[in-house]
Amino acid sequence: MRRVIFASASALALFAVAGCSEQGEVTDQEAVAEGVSETAGEASPSTVEGAEIGELVEEAASALEETQAAIYAIDSGNTDEAIDALARATGELEIILAREPSLALAPVGASVVEHDLLATPEAVKELRDRIEDLIDDDRLQVARRLMDGLASEMVVSVSNLPLATYPDAIKRAAALLDEQKPEEAKLVLLNALSTVVVTDTIIPLPIVRAEAHVAAAKELAAKEDRTAEDNQAIVAALAAAREQIELGQALGYATKQDLDNLLEAIDELEEETKGDNAAASFFERIGQLFERAREAVRSNRDAD
Repeated sequence: MRRVIFASASALALFAVAGCSEQGEVTDQEAVAEGVSETAGEASPSTVEGAEIGELVEEAASALEETQAAIYAIDSGNTDEAIDALARATGELEIILAREPSLALAPVGASVVEHDLLATPEAVKELRDRIEDLIDDDRLQVARRLMDGLASEMVVSVSNLPLATYPDAIKRAAALLDEQKPEEAKLVLLNALSTVVVTDTIIPLPIVRAEAHVAAAKELAAKEDRTAEDNQAIVAALAAAREQIELGQALGYATKQDLDNLLEAIDELEEETKGDNAAASFFERIGQLFERAREAVRSNRDAD
């Protein structure tokens, strides 16, 4: 398991578009960037572009830091410094609201936790059978421990300031400081910090990797003068995609029907890409099937 913390716009900007390396290994940074963008987008009905997300993170994170600075100043007995910090925080929040009036949640940072499973689909199915047997025998705690490892995913957790209440709390705290009520102001600020909303996006790595393998096969299939080595690489990429889809199915990501459709599409691609056929329409179709699978994952998450 790997954990990476991103607390600023510059850190979020490090996420680059990624697919397959020359060795055919799939990187997952694009999936993380998609997760951050998706989670930020869910916070508001407005459309927030990728570049704007970075600016929003920077401004919102600054407002959060100024709130913490105000609390520290109150603890140090420096009321004027606390008021100045809250004034800066208010300014940052006003900038956000002026740019995105309908924004409900302003992202202040993100953490990414990766759970990766090094196993074959067959091994996962065997473990599932073992877990089912344990549950039938009422050995729930043993089954629970075995289930803990049945995940291959990234979880992107985005922390957000609630713009419906947070700015008002900052102004209320500043007013209390003007009234020489620092402890009451501190309590208001602490309560405001406790309202930070964390939203999670789950990104199944087998589906991400399968799609990247298919993308690599598509690029090779589109070459005008394909070599025998290119054809072998296409076969290998589609085989790797199939294994990842089967792994995703064994782990219960998306729906069985969605993943069955993807496996059928892989069968079609293996047949259609023989010789020099680019199979463009078949690659377009499987792209649509991957999108349906992602929608199914999102639906499952929302139902939890």
